[in-house]
Amino acid sequence: MRTEAIVWGCLAVGLIALEVMAPGVFMLWLGVAAGAVLLLVLMFPGKIPLLWQAVVFALGSMALVPLYRHFLGQRVPTSDRPLLNKRSEQLIGHVYPLHAAIVSGRGRIKVGDALWTVVGPELPAGTRVRVTGADAMTLEVVPEP
Repeated sequence: MRTEAIVWGCLAVGLIALEVMAPGVFMLWLGVAAGAVLLLVLMFPGKIPLLWQAVVFALGSMALVPLYRHFLGQRVPTSDRPLLNKRSEQLIGHVYPLHAAIVSGRGRIKVGDALWTVVGPELPAGTRVRVTGADAMTLEVVPEP
């Protein structure tokens, strides 16, 4: 077996092994490209110059990574609980009494044992408000009729 084949084989295995250790589905395709060059070197021993082997590897790598991202990389798994880590968005639509009056556009409501800052029209403490939106840790509210 020629030295070139050994080098391309080691490169392919090494890149795929890196993918296993640090998953991100990037090194895998570089390893596949190196494997393709290995197959070419084995099929045509001594006929493909090293420069052309490197060109095939580079082109294969540049083609496989975007192809993967286009066809397979856009599949984002849907969650059965999309608001799991979005606590403020979970509160939208709920009604709470104002814990502190809304003065100058800002007040507070108590949800469980936590106080949340709210923005909305001037309202006295105790008024029931509906959460209509969320911006980070601030909730937007309107008076509940």
